[in-house]
Amino acid sequence: MRTVSVSPHVHSSLSTDKAMLYVIIALLPSAIWGVFAFGLRALLVLLVSVASSVLVEYIMGRVSKESTLKDYSAVVTGLLIGMNMSPSIPLYIPVLASLFAIIVVKWTFGGLGCNWMNPALAGRVFVFFSFSSAMSSFVAPRFMASDAVSSATMLSTIKTAVSSGASASNADILSNASMAMSSFASSIEASTGINGYIVDAFVGNIAGCIGEVSALLLLLGGIFLIATHVIRWHVPVVFIGSFALLSWVFGGLPRGLGMFQGEVVLPVLTGGLFLGAFFMATDWVTSPTSLKGQIIYAFGCGFFTFLIRYFASLPEGVSIAILLMNIVTPTIDRYVRPKKFGYVKPEKKKKEVKA
Repeated sequence: MRTVSVSPHVHSSLSTDKAMLYVIIALLPSAIWGVFAFGLRALLVLLVSVASSVLVEYIMGRVSKESTLKDYSAVVTGLLIGMNMSPSIPLYIPVLASLFAIIVVKWTFGGLGCNWMNPALAGRVFVFFSFSSAMSSFVAPRFMASDAVSSATMLSTIKTAVSSGASASNADILSNASMAMSSFASSIEASTGINGYIVDAFVGNIAGCIGEVSALLLLLGGIFLIATHVIRWHVPVVFIGSFALLSWVFGGLPRGLGMFQGEVVLPVLTGGLFLGAFFMATDWVTSPTSLKGQIIYAFGCGFFTFLIRYFASLPEGVSIAILLMNIVTPTIDRYVRPKKFGYVKPEKKKKEVKA
C-alpha cells in the first residue's frame, strides 16, 4: 500500500540512484585528471576510498537488513573522500575517513536522507584534524620539473607569506617562493599576458588534493549537474560569488592594504572552492529546501570560507564552512519557509468577499 500526500505533486523522472550516477559522471573527469596529473598512486587512493565506503555501507545494510548499495550514495561518498585526499596520503587515512562518514555521520542518524551533515565532508574534516601533517602534505603534478616536488600548495604559500607581513601580489609571492609554473602556463603568459599561475590553477597543473586541482573540469561537471537538474545554480553561484566579492572588498586588509584591494581570480580557482560549491554544498539532505533558504545558506558558506582563509590560521576553509552551514540548515528551514500553494492572506480574502 502506498500513501500519497495531497496535491500539488511534483513529477520527476530523477530518482536517487539516477541522481547519484549523474554526480559520479560529473566527478569522473576531475578524478581522471587527478590520476593523470599525480600518477597511479592517486588512482590507488581513489579505489581504496570507494571500496572502503562501499564495504562499510554493505555491512551496515546487512546489520539493518536494508538494501542500500543500489542508490550509489556510498560510491559518491567514497569518491568525494578520495578526491579530497592528497595523492601521497597513507592509505589507512581514507579508510578511516570512509568509516567515520558512513557509520558515524550517515548510519548513526538513520542512513541516507537522515544525516545532518555531508558524510564525505565530515569524514574529510575528521581525518584532517586527526592527521594534520599527512593531510597537509602535497606533491606537484608530474608535468612539472623533477625538482618541483613540494609540500606546499599555492594557498599555503600565500598564507605563510602574508602572515609574515608580505604585501605583494599573489603572483609575486609565488614567484619569490620559487613556486613552479608549467611550461604550458609560461607560454600562455608570454603570448597573452595572462598570469601563468592563474592558468595552472584553472587547468589543474598545481599541487593539491586529487580531485580539486582542475577548476575547469569541476566547472564543467557542475554545469552538467545543473543541466540534468540534479542541482540548481543558485547555491554554487552565490557561494562562489559571495566569496569572490568578500575577497575583493576585504581581502587586502591582511596585507595592510585598504578595502577593495583584494585579488579575486586566483583565490577563486585554488583550494576546494569549486569542488565544495558544486558537489558538496548542494547536497539535497544537508542544504535548505527553499530557494531563499539556499541563498542564505550559500552566502554563509562563502562568508565562512572567506573568514577562515583570510583571518584564521588555516589556508583553506571550504570544508569547515560547509559543515558549519549544514548545522545551521535546520534553523534556516524553520524560519525561511516557502509560501503555501494557493495560500491567500486573510485580509486580501475579506476584501475580495466584500467586492
